[in-house]
Amino acid sequence: MMTKTRVTKDEVLEASGGMLKKQFYVVFTTPTNGIAPVMEKLPAHLAHQCEIERQGIMVAAGPHWTDDEQFWDGDGMFVIRATSLAHATEIAASDPMHKSGARAFTVRPWLINEGGLVVKLSFSDGKMTID
Repeated sequence: MMTKTRVTKDEVLEASGGMLKKQFYVVFTTPTNGIAPVMEKLPAHLAHQCEIERQGIMVAAGPHWTDDEQFWDGDGMFVIRATSLAHATEIAASDPMHKSGARAFTVRPWLINEGGLVVKLSFSDGKMTID
């Protein structure tokens, strides 16, 4: 009997039943020449991230800490909405951090099936918390 080593996208979607099945794209980004060029481009990068958030493209973003959770070496990731891998790659390439060469990136398709997010709105003080 032959062991199957790969499963098609359609097989995964079918096996996922009634789960969310929402397609996103994850951009992994790493420094190309140390932290200094990353810090130099950080303000433009953050402004760009906020802009694509306002446009409804950005889902989530942030830095990756070192394994001891004490430092940042300049790498991170962000999750975006896009129509295809090529479209996601275009979006990632438009980031000033990537355009300048301070960081390189890779994009991976990511299907969200499980998980949850709790948003609490407090009317009396207008505060919101996300857990």
